[in-house]
Amino acid sequence: MSVNIPVVVGVDYGTLSGRAVVVSVADGAQLADAVHEYRHAVVDRTLPDGTTPLPPDWALQVPEDWREVLRIAVPKALALAGVSPDQVVGIGTDFTACTVLPTDAEGTPLCELPGLAGRPHAYPKLWRHHAAQPQADRINALAAELGEPWPARYGGKISSEWQYAKALQLLEEDPGLYAAADRWIEAADWIVWELTGAENRGLSVAGYKGVHQDGHYPDQRFLARLHPDFAGFTAKLDHPLSPPGAAAGTLTARAAALTGLNEGIPVSVGNVDAHVTNAAARALAPGQMLAIMGTSTCHTMNSEVLAEVPGMCGVVRDGIVPGLWGYEAGQSGVGDIFAWAVRTALPEAYAVEARERGLSQHELLTEKAAAQPVGAHGLVALDWHSGNRSTLVDHHLSGLILGLTLDTRPEEIYRSLLEATAFGTRMIIEAFEEAGVPVTEFTVSGGLPKNRFLMQIYSDVLRRPIHVTGSDQGPALGSAIHAAVAAGAYPDITAASAAMGRVNRAVHVPDQARADGYDLLFAEYRELYDHFGRGASGAMHRLRALRDRSRLEGDK
Repeated sequence: MSVNIPVVVGVDYGTLSGRAVVVSVADGAQLADAVHEYRHAVVDRTLPDGTTPLPPDWALQVPEDWREVLRIAVPKALALAGVSPDQVVGIGTDFTACTVLPTDAEGTPLCELPGLAGRPHAYPKLWRHHAAQPQADRINALAAELGEPWPARYGGKISSEWQYAKALQLLEEDPGLYAAADRWIEAADWIVWELTGAENRGLSVAGYKGVHQDGHYPDQRFLARLHPDFAGFTAKLDHPLSPPGAAAGTLTARAAALTGLNEGIPVSVGNVDAHVTNAAARALAPGQMLAIMGTSTCHTMNSEVLAEVPGMCGVVRDGIVPGLWGYEAGQSGVGDIFAWAVRTALPEAYAVEARERGLSQHELLTEKAAAQPVGAHGLVALDWHSGNRSTLVDHHLSGLILGLTLDTRPEEIYRSLLEATAFGTRMIIEAFEEAGVPVTEFTVSGGLPKNRFLMQIYSDVLRRPIHVTGSDQGPALGSAIHAAVAAGAYPDITAASAAMGRVNRAVHVPDQARADGYDLLFAEYRELYDHFGRGASGAMHRLRALRDRSRLEGDK
């Protein structure tokens, strides 16, 4: 049955799937959603041809998977909502970042050009592609040597996940492809190009992942010191930037046929999944930190002040909402770490019990872990299985569990990892507050907040109430809110957020006794954090180098 109200569509591109939501413009009510799993998921072992192996720390994706989200999830969501294309007044998208790809001048990904499907560097590099760490290290060292001003906006270091490190890796490892790439573009901007037929780049993505500050990118002199052929790199990404909530253009006939929407509706500027979620969570005011928790966690927050926060991912004026400084930090492994524990530390007897009781393996481990008092497992872990994004900005660090004995049970390992991610978030919050950027509220969004035990751990560790976004599809709702602004339904993001956003306040509150116990464990976490992360021990780096060398020799 058709619902005769104006609606917008939000499309959220995650690590393993994309989802589309249909949302009422009037009040943000979610009428329907549809999820499409990427056929190729994360390409990290071999290219889609099945024969071209990838080195360690690579993570690629396939652009056609992203188009299929538009082709499948958007029409399905419309059908489930019972709305017609005539009711849709705009569409907005968001993406994982930094997920970046080389294209020709028309926006065609290089991996789709004849003869290039077997070249790894022709594919989009997913945010968790960490093979550019050596390039990031060189960029950071040279910036420090030359006294470049921009690293201060990124906590002192840029990440291997970002545009410049990944582009320098492309140049050094496949210079022919680097030369063939007319454009080096974030997937967040590329998908908008697909929808509108014209290149349009967002201020947010350029600022946080493209090192664009105060109207400038790093200069040619600096880039030439990294590699002579890198001097002109900025030409591959330089384009006028549009603020969040603006209209990037309108839907083309081709994109309309793809999505089932009407040609000519506004398309909002591309954005980062985490940043659009602030609007969905009504977390736009200064000091309201939002943690978007999934395979990784991104922490975002607005402030009226500009400060240097060691190890943050970036601060950008107008980056999240116009008029404020938008801060970002993050943890590069959270849900991925919990999934690793299930894959590697779950005995068959536990798997059988889970099946017999109709529980998922995560649910079983959570139930068993929750039965223990704080500290009873005698363990403390470092949540660096995918490196450390904040505050150390080092993706060659690795995970650690201290205190294992022959009596340690799987649920105890699992709980120590849940706690480690909460400790990592506490490190980030304390870094902000020590730098003079207060955190007044803490809100969570994403898939992981469904685990109430995990969220209670966070509340106890952080000693704060935790608010929960009132939508299971926070980023997609955020993109829909931005679409409503682009369509002119609201004057700005703040007004649209107030009308369409959703948040449940103080869903979890800290328990004093448990919080006291976690203070003791956090002290041990901090000691390990400093020892392995701040230079006292280089063991993790040496072990990774040994692993990589052995794997490469084994492939020869």
